[in-house]
Amino acid sequence: MKLSKEKYQELVNELDYLTTTRRSEIAEELEYAKSLGDLSENAEYHEARDNQAKSEQRIGELQIILKDAEMLKPTKGGMADVGSTVTVKKKGAQKERAFMLVESEEADTAVGKISVVSPLGKCLVGRKEGDKATCKTPAGEVEYTIVKVG
Repeated sequence: MKLSKEKYQELVNELDYLTTTRRSEIAEELEYAKSLGDLSENAEYHEARDNQAKSEQRIGELQIILKDAEMLKPTKGGMADVGSTVTVKKKGAQKERAFMLVESEEADTAVGKISVVSPLGKCLVGRKEGDKATCKTPAGEVEYTIVKVG
């Protein structure tokens, strides 16, 4: 999986939090719940065990992602691909918009990061400056002009 430096560091920080702070918090929750007595009908204990399972599952996922992660590098040759910032102009729109093409794990439309498997992302991959692209979206077909690929 290709990740930006920012996303990679965010995942490293999450893993660090889960393996240190969160594990300690869950251990304390389990100790407290055990002190309440009968574990078979102890809601606090079962909740703490569920939290522990979810946390350990996420730790495993993060370890796999980080082990296989590659840092995004700007693409060469002016073709849009994972890691590219693509500036587009929607047909009929006044303003241009820039999007960074990323893997699904990193997609965040609020900050302009779109997944390469999203309808717009699929439509932009492999395009270069000056190309026109008709993208099939849930709202219908939309035509874009690729203004810049960086």
